[in-house]
Amino acid sequence: MLTSESIADYVQRMLEGAVALGASDIHFEPYEGFYRVRYRVDGVLSEVDPPQLALRERLAARLKVMAGLDISEKRLPQDGRFSLRLLRGAVQNVRMSSLPTLFGEKIVLRLLAPTLALPLEDLGLEPGQLALLQQAIAWPHGLLLVTGPTGSGKSATLYACLAALNQAGVNICTVEDPVEIALSGVNQVAVNEKIGLGFALTLRALLRQDPDVMMVGEMRDALTADIAVKAAQTGHRVWSSLHTNSAQAALARLLNMEVAWFNLASALSLIVSQRLARRLCDACKQPGSLSRALLESLGWQGALPAAAHCCVPRGCPACHGSGYRGRLGIFELLPLSEDALNGLWLDGALQLPPPAFPNLRRAGLLKALRGEISLAEVAAVTPS
Repeated sequence: MLTSESIADYVQRMLEGAVALGASDIHFEPYEGFYRVRYRVDGVLSEVDPPQLALRERLAARLKVMAGLDISEKRLPQDGRFSLRLLRGAVQNVRMSSLPTLFGEKIVLRLLAPTLALPLEDLGLEPGQLALLQQAIAWPHGLLLVTGPTGSGKSATLYACLAALNQAGVNICTVEDPVEIALSGVNQVAVNEKIGLGFALTLRALLRQDPDVMMVGEMRDALTADIAVKAAQTGHRVWSSLHTNSAQAALARLLNMEVAWFNLASALSLIVSQRLARRLCDACKQPGSLSRALLESLGWQGALPAAAHCCVPRGCPACHGSGYRGRLGIFELLPLSEDALNGLWLDGALQLPPPAFPNLRRAGLLKALRGEISLAEVAAVTPS
């Protein structure tokens, strides 16, 4: 039987291994006859060496103690966070979630990004898209929305926008749940529903803090959306994220949240929709066959770019045999104006506009034709 010190060593080893592989999450999962541990690397889950099944309660207790949670409560979900010093001296911030399942508590650890936001140029935007986004964040007021499913990199895009304007002459305030990246010079508030500090209450308080830019981590309810939209109408730059599968669907989602159309039309300036695709490993990717018929089946139209080529994964020690290393954003942008939005509201029905060129699928294909991602990855992560 392992000692308590050995349990601590096991947790340390799992976290060290996850960080070394660039994992975003660790899943600890008890089942009837076995225990499973999985890392999520570049969006894909893979199994690693698990502990004995008999240790599931002690492992859960150890992780809950680290996160400051109630170890006696095993019937309800709990959330917490902790920091761990790695062997090389770096500090890893971790968000933890526990969930009571049929055979014990499942624990998921989210390894939070280091305290550094990516430059806008490194997100994966096409040149025209980058110029449009830079123009949008420079506007003196208006609502900018970043949309996409869970795990599509919305927070990374918002943090990159914040970092681009983070200077002494700009007062930036955020309300988040949780604060994933600490940005020096940005006033960040983590909501705490247990004490009544929610998104809506914090947003009202931020409006009295003379903000130039307000970032709302996520629009989760009608009240938060209404306050954010009205703040964008009154001379503030408001940025937020929304869980929808496309830029156009964000309009319908906001209307379903009972945001008045005339408020939305005068506030909304740009909607960004995005996905994350696995980037081919530069050390081992190899040329693949470029079939016009395959491209057309994926939705490509028109002439091919100059020097178009495609690559496929192979696998090497640098990418741990997967053929992929890191991820790259795929984007579509939908710029909007008050006149354009009012023209979309006809006879009480919303006429959804097309996104600015290129859309998600074509943006992904452009990256594949530069050998950055595979055609299979484009088909897997972008809607047709």
